[in-house]
Amino acid sequence: MTDALPMAVTMGDPSGVGGEIVLRSFAAGELDDRAIVFGDASILEAGAKHLDIAVPIRRVEDDEYVEGFLNVVAVGEPGLDDWTPGQANAPSGRAALAYVERATRAALDDRVAGVVTLPMNKEATQLTVPGFVGHTEFIADLCDVPSVSMMLTTPDVAVTHVSTHVSLRDAIEAVSEERVARVIELTQQVLSRFIETPRIAVCGLNPHAGENGLFGDEEIHHIIPAIEAARGKGWSVEGPFPADTVFYQAIERDRYDAVVAMYHDQGHAPMKLVGFETGVNVTVGLPIVRTSVDHGTAFDIAWQGVAFTHSLRAALDYAWRLAGVRSPQP
Repeated sequence: MTDALPMAVTMGDPSGVGGEIVLRSFAAGELDDRAIVFGDASILEAGAKHLDIAVPIRRVEDDEYVEGFLNVVAVGEPGLDDWTPGQANAPSGRAALAYVERATRAALDDRVAGVVTLPMNKEATQLTVPGFVGHTEFIADLCDVPSVSMMLTTPDVAVTHVSTHVSLRDAIEAVSEERVARVIELTQQVLSRFIETPRIAVCGLNPHAGENGLFGDEEIHHIIPAIEAARGKGWSVEGPFPADTVFYQAIERDRYDAVVAMYHDQGHAPMKLVGFETGVNVTVGLPIVRTSVDHGTAFDIAWQGVAFTHSLRAALDYAWRLAGVRSPQP
């Protein structure tokens, strides 16, 4: 048993790929040796038999780690009758939310170093929690934090978002000087943990970043003032840039460490292209460390033994980085 705080991993929707990824990562010797899983031990045991892999599973407390075992904090057991690989169901959706809540509270109580989440299915969870929007919003509410942002990271660049899970019409309305300035600030705070002077580029909202008001004036009235305020604090912030060229400058020319996108697809589309299997989702603005794999429950291939597993390794590595601890390689 180690004296260091473990890192919590929530197994996601039991009928999706999360549990499979945990089991196969452990069996391959790839799972972080200070990770404990918040999930359903009985389903993981059945899943190991289903995949025909040997994984010794031990039920533990929130902050307990026992070497040589896949340590699982058993958070409610929905029962094997509710385990329907590849198919959404209400008990699985409800259980996945319970795993996240228990792990988040453990992080708030300093019993774990942070939380790494595997994917939930929104539709399955909404069957019992109609107002559920997503991991990010749920965790922010538990932490009593009104303003957070989603950051996607790859080895090449990080991207934060002024808005995420809202309609495009609402996303346009969300572009205000205050909100853009806040996301720039959150980006600066996170990257400053391991980059002395983060280089931040800010996207425009409109084509060609508005082209001096020709295609819209949001850049003039909201985005440029936020950039100028950030520069006034001594931060390295540039823009607004057209979204169709800024990622080339950041990745191919290595001019920027992060890009602030104005809405979901503006940031997600290029990041999925350059780092679909290694992208990490980070919630910035929380009092705890939270990262996530950047993919969904993949019901079409769940529990078939074919889902890629290195996304979990990347999410764990980034969580340890944010926690200020060198990633304990397996």
